[in-house]
Amino acid sequence: MRVPVQDYFLSLFFPCNALQNVFYAIIIDLIEYGPQIGGKNPSSGRGGLKGGSGVKKRKRFSSTQTIMFAFLAAIVIGTLLLMLPFSTVKGASVSFVDALFTATTSVCVTGLVTVPTVSTWSVFGQVVILLLIQIGGLGVVTFMTAMMLSFRRRLGIGDRMLIQDAFNLNTLSGLVSFTKKVLLGTFLVEAAGCLLYMTVFVPEYGARGIWISLFTSVSAFCNAGLDILAEDSLCRYVLNPTVNFTTCLLIILGGIGYFVWWDLLNAVRQRRGGKRRLMQLLTLHSKIALSMTGALILSGTLLFFLFEYGNPRTIGGFTLPQKIMAAFFQSVTTRTAGFATVPQQNLTNASSLISLLFMFIGGSPTGTAGGIKTVTVAVLLASAFSTIANREEASLFQRTIPKQAVSKSVAVISVSFLIMATAAVLLEVFTGADALDVLYEAVSATATVGLTRDFTSTLNLSGKLVVIATMYLGRVGPISLFIALNTRKEKSNLIKNPTEQISVG
Repeated sequence: MRVPVQDYFLSLFFPCNALQNVFYAIIIDLIEYGPQIGGKNPSSGRGGLKGGSGVKKRKRFSSTQTIMFAFLAAIVIGTLLLMLPFSTVKGASVSFVDALFTATTSVCVTGLVTVPTVSTWSVFGQVVILLLIQIGGLGVVTFMTAMMLSFRRRLGIGDRMLIQDAFNLNTLSGLVSFTKKVLLGTFLVEAAGCLLYMTVFVPEYGARGIWISLFTSVSAFCNAGLDILAEDSLCRYVLNPTVNFTTCLLIILGGIGYFVWWDLLNAVRQRRGGKRRLMQLLTLHSKIALSMTGALILSGTLLFFLFEYGNPRTIGGFTLPQKIMAAFFQSVTTRTAGFATVPQQNLTNASSLISLLFMFIGGSPTGTAGGIKTVTVAVLLASAFSTIANREEASLFQRTIPKQAVSKSVAVISVSFLIMATAAVLLEVFTGADALDVLYEAVSATATVGLTRDFTSTLNLSGKLVVIATMYLGRVGPISLFIALNTRKEKSNLIKNPTEQISVG
């Protein structure tokens, strides 16, 4: 008798049937009472009011609430699993706050840790962390959808709207196919990364190198930055081309977004036998994401190379090709990946400031990276330059950008900056540490990066709670804002306030 894969997998974490049934109930309940459609219950068609039976229908969560609660539920479950005695190595003791911190940084794919991952958690604990990273990287909604598909449960209109909101898509058509392609593409890329890592880690660590390769590949693709190699991240592999370029490739593929993947593949297929250039076949979104990603990586590599060229504490003693490789890795990893091949506290102040900017920007929409996103920055810059040029509308690649997109960009940047600034002030109040270390930590948590100037492990209880809250808000805050703006029912104002001119700038 064959055992379903999901049942076997869950049996590793929930040994008894009762716990498995509870888990199934949570998953189905989150989906069943998920998104509203215009504030109405799709099953009743009357907004959840009393139906023909006279029984009041159960109130449904909005898409925003479902996603936020789903992330929170994953963190809570992860914390409880990490608190189990066999989640830590023999002799290690982990407090509830440290377990909560680890679960949060895993689900939010951040990478900041208060206890060393390699020496604190047992194999079971590391498997839990890896599962949380995969859930956080794919998105809780994607994971729940995958569970439902594995249960052969048909997705209703409400479920499809939840997927649409989670990926910030503009259509309900083809969502199941899109989700399946996301899952397949993710696992194929992670498997390829695992095989490349194995060429380095298996000769060095033996059979354990397979597990290290898998963990590192998933963490890199999900832009999590957690590893089980050493307490200093990938610093010992700063001169290893395989580790460097495999990690960078996984980070970039995860960060550019799934939508760009399929758009780029479709453009390649359409270009065969045609005379049009590849960029002409791409959508505006893909053009912006790819252009911004390339520009940031190249400019970051150049700046880090110049600022660290003679720094003996980072790359000063390397050969020219080695310096370029290390600068390239630093440029890529600041895009919310969190791995480090050079100690961040040893960077020059100029490099640290560039890192802060790159961390805050992050990756691209519908990907595994965090930050305010490349497309958001491009839209805001285009709007600023159009204002300077006295043009009414912003445009990119000879396409006009909708004013709604400009408004969303301003909102996302404003909210993210507010979260980061509040976290920085609170951390400074609670820790009294160096201002640059505090700012680095606050930006890293807000943009879910994971890079630190050796500061996370020194946090006191209040500091840990601030970072936990910041990681959670950084992960779900911008997403929730996008969903709220996309699904909010537009109201027509019959009475408008009078307009009055103000001075700006």
